[in-house]
Amino acid sequence: MDKNILYVVGTPIGNIGDLSPRAVATLEEVDFIAAEDTRVTVKLLNHFGIKKPMISYFEHNKHEKGEKIIDRILAGESCAIVTDAGMPCISDPGEDLIKQCEEAGVKTVVVPGPSAVISALAVSGLETGRFTFEGFLSVNKKSRTEHLESLLGERRTMIFYEAPHKLAHTLQDFYASFGDRRLTIARELTKVHEEIIRTTTKQAAEKYADGSLKGEIVLVLEGKKTEEKSEITLSDAVAYAQKLIDGGMRPTEAAKQAAAMAGLKKNDIYKELM
Repeated sequence: MDKNILYVVGTPIGNIGDLSPRAVATLEEVDFIAAEDTRVTVKLLNHFGIKKPMISYFEHNKHEKGEKIIDRILAGESCAIVTDAGMPCISDPGEDLIKQCEEAGVKTVVVPGPSAVISALAVSGLETGRFTFEGFLSVNKKSRTEHLESLLGERRTMIFYEAPHKLAHTLQDFYASFGDRRLTIARELTKVHEEIIRTTTKQAAEKYADGSLKGEIVLVLEGKKTEEKSEITLSDAVAYAQKLIDGGMRPTEAAKQAAAMAGLKKNDIYKELM
């Protein structure tokens, strides 16, 4: 194996049988492994009988450990970066390590593997030609509202990650923001209890408000259609405007944004708010 290289290695998102032969060979041959959680990665390595030195690399130590990883690679070693599941560097601190490699002139090689984003999109039943990955929505009201607001006119299929305890809130926000659109909920991909739920934002907001869906979840949302007409009621628009106000927006601006989203009159929404 060539030295002075960082190998970006995709690992299984659930089914351990999805680790490719090339990924196994890479993990066997590198000098050390940078892992998001060494406790998780050691289980994967043990399954394949791989013994390899590891260094932890995650959000809160990425700057310090990133420098050490780069120094070791420049000194002649090879390293593989892995995350707990899926492709490193996608909605993951490994993104910063790639930037450090670029700055230091370190070569990077990708060893492709499973990806929850692409897997969910492939089975969603929605358009796959153009899409946008939006990661996790913020728990901060203002940031969350701004994120959703920025997507109101998005025509591409949108993909989100979500935690089960926040799913009900997100589904309600989807319906309030985008109206009734097709939505696919991909749950526990590649695991024993994998489930693909093809539904709509309205149906999902009503059916899963009780928090009954558990596990790792990917949401695939239909983009805006050219001929799309809003089915959002005045009460839905008022609720959306109130969320904008709670996030720090002025009532007049919130009413204007909600009106544009719902295709209703600003004054009607403002009157209900007041």
